[in-house]
Amino acid sequence: MAEAPRPALRTAPLPEIRSLPSWLLGRAAARGRALVADALAVEGLKMWHHVVLSAVRDLAPVAQADLGRGVGLDLKDLVGVLNDLQSAGLVVREPDAKDRRKNAVSLTAEGARLLKRCEKAARAANEELLAPLSAAERDQFMGLLIRISGTDG
Repeated sequence: MAEAPRPALRTAPLPEIRSLPSWLLGRAAARGRALVADALAVEGLKMWHHVVLSAVRDLAPVAQADLGRGVGLDLKDLVGVLNDLQSAGLVVREPDAKDRRKNAVSLTAEGARLLKRCEKAARAANEELLAPLSAAERDQFMGLLIRISGTDG
């Protein structure tokens, strides 16, 4: 028995959804994350590794709990990321000078070198993402994103 013909799909299904700014922002964010993830993978890192390395550089020496709160990562997940980074020789965990019951995390020299390469790769990926925009449009876009995200940059 032959199947009934399916109705033809329009070239752009879900026009109501696709017209929502939240949909478009989500799609752009997913594309940006994929570009950055691919660039970081070349250096052997995942997104959270990069985030944590960057935060450690900015905050070091930093207690693990403070680091987790600072990047918005659950402590159990943070421990896994730190284990990966420590095993690779990118960070060290030592007793916190202020509270010996806590571990303080710092970058190693190799961690700092890798972070610089990853930051360069992430910037290049973001350049690719924003390539369709002129320099003035990029500045305007970033300003608008900051305003609607509720952050100060």
